[in-house]
Amino acid sequence: MNANARHWGAVVPMVTPVTAAGHLDEAGGDRLVDFMLEGGVQGVFVLGTTGEAPSVPRAWRGPLVSRTVERVRGRALVYAGIGDTCLADAIAAGNQYLRAGVDAVVAMPPVYYPLQPAELLLWFRLLLDGLEGPVIIYNIPSTTRISIPLEVIENLQDHPRLAGVKDSENDAARHKQLIARFGARPGFSIFIGVGALMLEGLKLGAEGIVPSVGNLMPGACAGLCAAAARGDWAEADHHSERMAQAVAVYQKNRTLGQSLAALKAALHVRGLCEPAVLPPLMPVTQSELEVVRGEMKRLQLIQKE
Repeated sequence: MNANARHWGAVVPMVTPVTAAGHLDEAGGDRLVDFMLEGGVQGVFVLGTTGEAPSVPRAWRGPLVSRTVERVRGRALVYAGIGDTCLADAIAAGNQYLRAGVDAVVAMPPVYYPLQPAELLLWFRLLLDGLEGPVIIYNIPSTTRISIPLEVIENLQDHPRLAGVKDSENDAARHKQLIARFGARPGFSIFIGVGALMLEGLKLGAEGIVPSVGNLMPGACAGLCAAAARGDWAEADHHSERMAQAVAVYQKNRTLGQSLAALKAALHVRGLCEPAVLPPLMPVTQSELEVVRGEMKRLQLIQKE
């Protein structure tokens, strides 16, 4: 871990709270931000995969980013995702968020066409040229169906606006190579986005993690990063195990979309937001919500009645 890195620690990909009537739940967003910051996280990431970003109406995106920046009030860094398949739209959205006060934008590759490395390199270079602030490249082939080659990242290393990579590819060998090749680069941060690989990534020298479970137990996520920074791997293992147990509440035997609905159900049980999700996702049933409630009680994430 680079102790002088600007981008580091536990950066939580915040869910996008939605009311039962299908509107943006601004009050729920405020509660979530406060809850995460009370847990000591270093960053809040809106419009990511956990935030159902592709399903969030365009009219909501700017207000959601601005309200999050205002609510955080400099107590942590704020990140906003961009994922348009039109370059001009991606640049426009990213600059809108940067002007609203985010500390970096997190950019996925365009997903419609199967792209070759040279095409990905061109896309990201043009994106970096057009944006007005720091950019973190987001690799998540489970949703984009594109794995960004490390050679593409290598060829972008000299760009002054490239601030790092968030890698959510479930490939421990890739993460090891990523950290070995780029971990010592000044001003470049590596974030691990796969829960099961976060502890090992930190041990190898990654600057931070992007855990969906940070919505539910931010203190454990911040504690993991703090323990890793001290080299206290016994405590890091303890936090990692607690996180894994909580992740199982909403991910076990579920698809990605189902797990996002179950995560919102868990947050609803904690009184933070409604369990509503955006189409095409479907909310959990009442019986599923009660199962989630029972698991939360068992793990002492809520008090038993």
